[in-house]
Amino acid sequence: MLKGSCFCGAIEIEVEDAFRYAAYCHCSRCRRRSGSAFNAFAGIEAHKLFIRTGAEWLLRLQESEEGYYAHCQKCCSPLFALIRRQQFAHVQLGVLTDAPTQRPDHHIQVASKAPWHEITGDLPQYDEFPP
Repeated sequence: MLKGSCFCGAIEIEVEDAFRYAAYCHCSRCRRRSGSAFNAFAGIEAHKLFIRTGAEWLLRLQESEEGYYAHCQKCCSPLFALIRRQQFAHVQLGVLTDAPTQRPDHHIQVASKAPWHEITGDLPQYDEFPP
């Protein structure tokens, strides 16, 4: 199990070290949500993600039957997003205190990346999503 928390520590999560994929997303929505040039995330089945403490501080943004974005109400840290009818979770890798086995291995939405950011390294880059 991997442990993680928001910035202030009000919410603590655990997730199985069984991510199915991990990537860097450069789309404008992820940039705005993260305040960075890209978002580092990993995907896993939602039932493998657990809120251990602080569930009362969980803020669900843009909630629908499809899913929602989970943030801490106290410090506003983004934690994860539930997607695909809330069956899958995209966990923000920056909230993990433990290193996952699955590391980001590609870049997505490169066609809309920040014009001031240069992607370095040799990981595959996809203008939108991988084939």
